[in-house]
Amino acid sequence: MENLTNCDEGLQPAVCLACLFAKGAAPARIARGEPLQAGRPEAQTRALGGLDAQEPSPQPLTAGGSEVWLLSGSAPGPWTDCQPAATTSGAMPVGGLLPLFSSPGGGGLGGGLGGGLGGGRKGSGPAAFRLTEKFVLLLVFSAFITLCFGAIFFLPDSSKLLSGVLFHSNPALQPPAEHKPGLGARAEDAAEGRVRHREEGVPGDPGAGLEDNLARIRENHERALREAKETLQKLPEEIQRDILLEKEKVAQDQLRSKNLFGGLPKMDFLPPIGVENREPADATIREKRAKIKEMMTHAWNNYKRYAWGLNELKPISKEGHSSSLFGNIKGATIVDALDTLFIMGMKTEFQEAKSWIKKYLDFNVNAEVSVFEVNIRFVGGLLSAYYLSGEEIFRKKAVELGVKLLPAFHTPSGIPWALLNMKSGIGRNWPWASGGSSILAEFGTLHLEFMHLSHLSGDPVFAEKVMNIRTVLNKLEKPEGLYPNYLNPSSGQWGQHHVSVGGLGDSFYEYLLKAWLMSDKTDLEAKKMYFDAVQAIETHLIRKSSGGLTYIAEWKGGLLEHKMGHLTCFAGGMFALGADGALEARAQHYLELGAEIARTCHESYNRTYVKLGPEAFRFDGGVEAIATRQNEKYYILRPEVIETYMYMWRLTHDPKYRTWAWEAVEALESHCRVNGGYSGLRDVYIAHESYDDVQQSFFLAETLKYLYLIFSDDDLLPLEHWIFNTEAHPFPILREQKKEIDDKEK
Repeated sequence: MENLTNCDEGLQPAVCLACLFAKGAAPARIARGEPLQAGRPEAQTRALGGLDAQEPSPQPLTAGGSEVWLLSGSAPGPWTDCQPAATTSGAMPVGGLLPLFSSPGGGGLGGGLGGGLGGGRKGSGPAAFRLTEKFVLLLVFSAFITLCFGAIFFLPDSSKLLSGVLFHSNPALQPPAEHKPGLGARAEDAAEGRVRHREEGVPGDPGAGLEDNLARIRENHERALREAKETLQKLPEEIQRDILLEKEKVAQDQLRSKNLFGGLPKMDFLPPIGVENREPADATIREKRAKIKEMMTHAWNNYKRYAWGLNELKPISKEGHSSSLFGNIKGATIVDALDTLFIMGMKTEFQEAKSWIKKYLDFNVNAEVSVFEVNIRFVGGLLSAYYLSGEEIFRKKAVELGVKLLPAFHTPSGIPWALLNMKSGIGRNWPWASGGSSILAEFGTLHLEFMHLSHLSGDPVFAEKVMNIRTVLNKLEKPEGLYPNYLNPSSGQWGQHHVSVGGLGDSFYEYLLKAWLMSDKTDLEAKKMYFDAVQAIETHLIRKSSGGLTYIAEWKGGLLEHKMGHLTCFAGGMFALGADGALEARAQHYLELGAEIARTCHESYNRTYVKLGPEAFRFDGGVEAIATRQNEKYYILRPEVIETYMYMWRLTHDPKYRTWAWEAVEALESHCRVNGGYSGLRDVYIAHESYDDVQQSFFLAETLKYLYLIFSDDDLLPLEHWIFNTEAHPFPILREQKKEIDDKEK
């Protein structure tokens, strides 16, 4: 260290190193124990953007193989043989905040900032900045840290963010929870739960929870900014009026909840028509129906054995499965299967399910649920169980849940949110849905259930909510007469112009037709909306392949995607069911259109190895009715194709529909049945079964129910008296006085 002894005031080596920084150059790197040589480092010209023409070359100084940075005080001057000298032009006063440690390449926080923001300087450390620059950087960095902590602790669901983002918790390591997707419609599994209408995620994806948390933060932040901007643009009296209206809505919902404790109005239960379960006369048909009942028994008993009280069953793992679509509400399979148990005459199992519902079904949960899925499965299942059995507990629970869902409609337009926190009443939409839009198939699939909630509770609010959705839709211009899949609940305007009769759109059209039928054909507005929509669908979406297969494409901003989803296959039954209401010249056409769609969907089954259809199939590139993408080759026990077979059988009695239905039974038994129940398949085109390990609740509610009805006589739940919701829960037609309606038609 003798080379340093001639420094003024006996400066210590570390201080001399700080002196070296005085001109803004990074220290030179020296090996451990190597003496520091005196003298000015060789000068070189600054890069463009420097302050001087000549500066010390920025050689980093390290001690012990790593750089040492100090909070310096003042320095005598530039490094000139350890002697102070007058400060030259562009010299930087030392007194800035210098990092204590940095990577050799200056790649730490300070190094990155110095290299990235230095205007082309060769010096890469923070010492290359003026004092004012360092002060500004410090302010920016402090503001960034404050913003991050503010987002974590003050945005909604901060506890989930802390555990899911800061600590990167793995969902697979968490205890079982009913925790959130859609759409889907059916959304099933969101990391496993994509909504019924959306494409399924990869089951068990550990990144799904983190991705969802981040998306939720972004969406809430953007929505808060939008709402703040809209509020600032309003006059004070408008803001005051909005506050009063919101308070009134909350007070009304609270009052309804309190009124439930006083009991529902007394209602005389009318014995249902068409629930007698007579055996078919034909022995072969009787044997096949008995087999389907045995399938239901196998599915139910394994759910009871391994997942009782939870939402769904994992038949391979033999444990419960909890889709995030239901929040912390439990018992989805129990509620979804109630009417199937009743229809099949499984009385003991029905009573077991009723006892569980009475003791354990609880909607007072602090969790976010899919309004659509909870409505079609829980509200729908409870309503149908009441109409079939007359048990008051089912009516009470259905209305209680309906009241819990009302806050979802607290939006500027009255178009409900997709997701709702059952405790706080705070709603939001799926982060991926076109600029925070609500989804057509979700807000359009509440009508049947909410009309019956008003009927059973005597409270018109449920009917008013869904009729307002009609009002909003009828005010909007439809592109080419079509209904886009996305509608913004704040502005009341369409989002992206994507149109589908499958995922994201499907059951909206179904409910237009069934609203008219369920009203005893008095809801003429629903009838007009349905047939206008069908005409636009025929014009713009329905096509025929070169091989003669009729299919329904998807419309994206005027361009067709020649893909048809499994969910779209319900449309064959819908067209046939609506044929009776069409003009006489068109009735046969719609029945034939339904038959053509049924044939196409049967081909999608028949062209796979397992004889069960893929999630989506295409008609392009020389391919017809075949899935070409790996993420479209799975089958999750879906019912839509069998649903169409059921309607076509009831309306035509063509024996091929029973033949096709039995083919599906054999395929399910051969490829989906396992010791622990029934599982979906990851790829329907390969011989080796790759199971997804989920027995969906709708397999018991829909798939098996429709199969059972196909092999039953028509007087079991006759279509003249019953309407099936989109989860196959039967509701009775609401008979009303028709004189005024008949007069209007005349």
